[in-house]
Amino acid sequence: MAIALYRIDDRLIHGQVVVGWGTPLNAGAIVVVDDALAESDWEQDLYRMGVPPHIEVAFVSVSGVPTMHAKYAADKRPTIVLTGDAATMLRLADTIPHAVREVNVGGIHHRPGRVQKLRYVFLTGDEEHTLRDLASRGVAVTAQDVPSARPVPLADILAGTQC
Repeated sequence: MAIALYRIDDRLIHGQVVVGWGTPLNAGAIVVVDDALAESDWEQDLYRMGVPPHIEVAFVSVSGVPTMHAKYAADKRPTIVLTGDAATMLRLADTIPHAVREVNVGGIHHRPGRVQKLRYVFLTGDEEHTLRDLASRGVAVTAQDVPSARPVPLADILAGTQC
C-alpha cells in the first residue's frame, strides 16, 4: 500500500486525520513534512500525544523528503503524508517528481486575506496559484474533509460555489 494519502491540512495531526482518515486507511505511519517542526522536539512530542502507539509518527524537512519517500513507499503499511500548506506540498512534489499523483486538501482554515472556497477551505490568491501549479504537474488536487465525503475537484474548489 505504501503512501496512501498526501494531505494538506493546516492543523496537521488531529482527530480527523488520525481517526477519520487513519482508521479507514489502516494507517501504520503518519509523516509530517514541515521544515520548522522537523527541528522542534517539543512540538513533535505534542503532536505524538494525539496518535495511538501503533501508528509511527515522523517529522521531516522538505530536504529529507527523498529519504522519507523511499522508506515509506517501500513500507507495506499505509502511510499518510501531511503538509500544513499548499506551498510545502508543492515543494514536496517537486522534490520527488512524478511520485505525488493525488493531493487531498483537507483543511485550510480562515486567516486574514483568505477567501472561503468550501466550508473547510479558505485560500489566498497565492494559495490558489500554488494549487494550480500542483495540478499543472499532473497532480489530481481534490478537497475532501473526511473519506465519506465526495471529493471536490480543484476547479470547483477555486470557483467557491460549494461554501
